[in-house]
Parts: sequence; C-alpha cells; structure tokens
Amino acid sequence: MNNFPKIIISGGGTGGHIFPAVAIANALKSISPNCEILFVGAIGRMEMEKVPAAGYKIVGLNISGIQRGSILKNLGLPFKVLSSVRTAMKLISDFKPDAVVGVGGFASGPLLYAAKLKGIPYLIQEQNSYAGITNKMLGKGASKICVAFDGMEAFFPAEKIMKTGNPVRANIVDIKGKHHAGAELLKLDPLKRTILVTGGSLGAGTLNKSIEKHLPELIAQDVQVVWQTGKFYYNGVLERVGLNYHPNIIILEFLNKMDLAYAAADLIISRAGAGTIAELCIIKKPVILVPSPNVAEDHQTKNALALVKNDAAIMINDRSAEDTLVSEALKLLNNSQRCEVLSENIGKMAYEDADVVIAKEVLKLIKS
Repeated sequence: MNNFPKIIISGGGTGGHIFPAVAIANALKSISPNCEILFVGAIGRMEMEKVPAAGYKIVGLNISGIQRGSILKNLGLPFKVLSSVRTAMKLISDFKPDAVVGVGGFASGPLLYAAKLKGIPYLIQEQNSYAGITNKMLGKGASKICVAFDGMEAFFPAEKIMKTGNPVRANIVDIKGKHHAGAELLKLDPLKRTILVTGGSLGAGTLNKSIEKHLPELIAQDVQVVWQTGKFYYNGVLERVGLNYHPNIIILEFLNKMDLAYAAADLIISRAGAGTIAELCIIKKPVILVPSPNVAEDHQTKNALALVKNDAAIMINDRSAEDTLVSEALKLLNNSQRCEVLSENIGKMAYEDADVVIAKEVLKLIKS
C-alpha cells in the first residue's frame, strides 16, 4: 500500500454526518499517520466550521438539497448539481486522491459521482436503514458499502455490503465514571433523576414544544431536565420560558460535552438520526425516540423501528408527541425494571470500533 495515501472524505450538513466523517478521518490518521485527508462539504453548512475545528482542511461545493414543498426553490438545483460535479472533478484532478469516502449529505453525491467518472475507488458509508436516492444510484459503482442496519441488500449489491455500524465521537465510547462530572458541569443534583432531551445541533420543534407544554408535570415529580433546544429554537424558548425557570430545568442551545450529558442522564429523549442512534447504542441507557417527519423517505422512523423490534427503545410518533411524550417519559422513568431491559437490549446493538473497521476498508481500496 502507498505509504502516503491521499483520501477525500465528502459529506456533512448535520452533526449526524460530520461526527462519523471526522471519526473515520481520525482512525485513518491513527492507522496511517502519513495519509493526507481532504474534506469536501457544502458551502454554508455546519461542516465548514466543524471540520477545521477538528484539524482538517475542507473545501466547499455550492450545493444544497431538495427543498420539499417548494418547486420555486428547487429551480436552480440542477445547475448547482452540474456546477458542483465540475468543481468536484477539478478537486479530484488537483488533489489526486487514492480513494474517496462518502458519508452522506449534500456534497457527497457530486464528489462520489466525480470519483466514479475519474475511476477513483470509492466507499459509501450509509448510515440509515433506508438508503437515499443518491447513494442507491452510486452504490453500483462503489468498491465497498459500509452499513449499520440489516436488510440493506434491498438497496445495494449484496457482495459490496459490509455491516460495520456507524462511527461515533471518540469520547462517547466510554462514559463510565463520568456521572458526577456531568452533573457538576450541568449544575445538576447527581442524586436526582435526570432526563436529557436533545433534538440535535439544529434542534427539534416537536421535542421543544412537548417539554415546554409539560414543564409543571416534570417539576412536580422532581425530575431534572437537560433541555438542548438547538440553535433554531433557543432564543424563542428563552423568551417564553426564561433561562432560570426552575433549578431542575437546564436550558442549553448546544451541548459541547455530549459524553458528560449522556453520563448524567437516566433517560434520553431524542430524534432518530442514524449517528445519534449509534451513540445511544454505545452508552446503553433507556431511550425514547421521536423520529423527525421532515426527512427523506421517512428514514428516521425506519431507523427507530430497527431498535423497537429488538425491544431496545420506545418510539413515539411526532404527531402525538406533544400530548404523550412527557407522560410516557415519566412512566418509563418510574419503571426501573423496564429501563434495565431497554438498556441491556440497546447495548447489544452497539458497534464500538466502526471507525477503525471502516478506515481499514478505505485503505484496502488503495492499490500498492
């Protein structure tokens, strides 16, 4: 194998794509310290900040996703795609990668398509239980397709599939012994029961409405809530609720120390993005999933159902969450036996070394 391999990792859009991508890059650097890694993302998206913060160079494509429910906003999309493919072709010509990795997100499609046209071997890291259109189209030309769920033969050639699980942030892998540190950071009472509510980096309107509506019930049962609103909802929540509503209610825009937040929690309420689910499997705590309805092919529901069928999580429909989520959470929190069963079963679905396994597969693609 080339001792100085050059690899492009493409994708992003949300933390669910970015964190696995960075985890793969870190694993590649650990295995092959001399490798050169270039990220390709979408201009204006989160990866353009998060990737440099992780120590890697990134180049942006002028690409966006389909705007559901708005024909006018999609009129320029074909031109953006063509322009992004041309830019991706030039990036590949200039950087001369030995292999390309696509982790999903707006930039992944044009880059993988350009790699295909250039004859560069590429690996797809499909995080969800239901593959998107772009990955399905590009799967036939992929050298390897790393997946996290069973049944992906429905979307990809079976001989190219490898079940690796989804990579997670390194500090998430081991949260043992961090409970008191998490409680201290978040100003919690370590002896009180705690619910962590997280809608991801951008936030989830339904989760925020559900918690806001039922704050009195949570306080009445002396339950602490670490409420991560997301950037789109934080100011609105503060205006309506107030930062110091009650000592048991901790309102945050974003959690920079997610490992400590997980460690401090007794129960987690979350959306059902694939990256989040991978982390939840590793931390082995009871979970209530509220899949987002605003995603392609309703893939979050399919992700959640993969856990539900193994009795590894509880799922609540987005439409009914505002009325039922908090009552179900309190009921579960008061049932220690049920919590133990869910924790045990979700732990059985964990893949703790997915980043290393995928990195090794990437390096295998590179010819000597």
